[in-house]
Amino acid sequence: MVNYRKYISSAAVLASGFFLAQSTVSTVLYSQAYDNQRSTLNLPSPITSVAEKTILSAKELVDINVNTMMADPVLKNASWGFVVYDPKTKKVISSYNENTPLVPASTTKLLTTETALNLLGENYRWMTQLEYSGTIDESGVLNGNLYLIGSGDPSLGTNKAGAWSYRDIVSDFMSGLSREGIKKVNGDIIIQTALFKGNITMLPENVVWLENNNYYLPVGTTREINPANEKLIVKKSGFASDKKYFYVSPYVNQMVYAEKYDGDGILTTKLPDAPAYLANTFRTTLVKSGIGVTGKVTPKMTDAAPESRKLVAAYKSPTLGDIVFYTNQHSDNSLAEALLKTVGYQKMGDQTSESGRIVVTNHLKNESFDMIGLNYMDGSGLSRGNNVTPISQVKFLTSLMDEKYYKTYFTSLPVGGQSGTLKRMFIGTGNGQVFAKTGTLNKVKTLAGYLKTNSGKTLVFSLMVNNYSGSVDMVKKRMEKILEPALDL
Repeated sequence: MVNYRKYISSAAVLASGFFLAQSTVSTVLYSQAYDNQRSTLNLPSPITSVAEKTILSAKELVDINVNTMMADPVLKNASWGFVVYDPKTKKVISSYNENTPLVPASTTKLLTTETALNLLGENYRWMTQLEYSGTIDESGVLNGNLYLIGSGDPSLGTNKAGAWSYRDIVSDFMSGLSREGIKKVNGDIIIQTALFKGNITMLPENVVWLENNNYYLPVGTTREINPANEKLIVKKSGFASDKKYFYVSPYVNQMVYAEKYDGDGILTTKLPDAPAYLANTFRTTLVKSGIGVTGKVTPKMTDAAPESRKLVAAYKSPTLGDIVFYTNQHSDNSLAEALLKTVGYQKMGDQTSESGRIVVTNHLKNESFDMIGLNYMDGSGLSRGNNVTPISQVKFLTSLMDEKYYKTYFTSLPVGGQSGTLKRMFIGTGNGQVFAKTGTLNKVKTLAGYLKTNSGKTLVFSLMVNNYSGSVDMVKKRMEKILEPALDL
């Protein structure tokens, strides 16, 4: 915590005077008549505009900026916390409310993506295979089934992170059938994957989801939902066609639907059934290409007596490192949730979000993460039930600097003024020196990552603002102002 008492001194008063002088000077410096009026105005030298930096250290300037923000109209009634940390000395340089649990928004992805890299390795890939059972006669007729074997590839068919499109994958599968001499399929196309089965009851709490033909799209938070409009879902009867908005109610802690939603309706992502879409696209392409299929596309999650099968073609996803890069650069919610389910499946044999949360929190405990104030509800940060403290974020990020995958992790972070979700921040001061994950929800703006100072040091920081006044752009400007003098540390 910053000790502001020591700044109630002549140095602070002098600094304030210099700030006022700087404002006056800057006004006149841009006057066209400035050169002619300088002698009569008796203004201080322009060198005075940087005098406060000569008198006050960079740390003191950071502290003063933080102190100023406490009375700022945008932040004075907000809940916010800040810490900048030196990973070499293991000491806090400056902080404010660093132990306060706050909603982290998408900086939650820092925990999700790191857990995946740690447990699976940066070269991990998902496989999607085409196989066949039965025999192929001399006319090229397959008397058997085609099997599409999925492994939960979160990038399947999306073009994200260099992933192939559905069209490219289907084309590769068609080439595989041609190599095998298959001209007709006398059987079914069977989808076989035990991953990511529909598990609507485990959607992140406090996130409202729109159901639209098996696509689930986050449309807002339960803050907009009137409890009187909630209806409990009876699991045995399934979902009625008129039930549109689903979520875990914060009032009854059960799965409910809302009859109406009055939020802003911004759709940010979707979670389609990728294997089914791929299989149906594949069947359509086969038929159009003159390769008849007598059967249908059908899922088969378990198989007590599996048929003997032969591999036809295999599609490898981009590496996990590539997926993590895309996830953090674009703050991709669907990829983050898929990574959560993947670590859950790999460690617990269960594809649910709950298993993923258990695996992530256990991993964090094993890595000595400061669990005080942590509430990890989902993989993406969409839930307002997430909480973390600024100090735990910076200590966590510091601990990763010795990991073998640190370079991959660091490179995945957006760069101020240059890439990803930070491309439009730190366009001037801090350009190319801030490497951080952003987070944004309604009235929540967060930023956590690394700073490269002007002297070449690497510092770690966290800045989280909840319940601010004004616009998100106003908060961004204040974030930049708080961090600007830290570049001189």
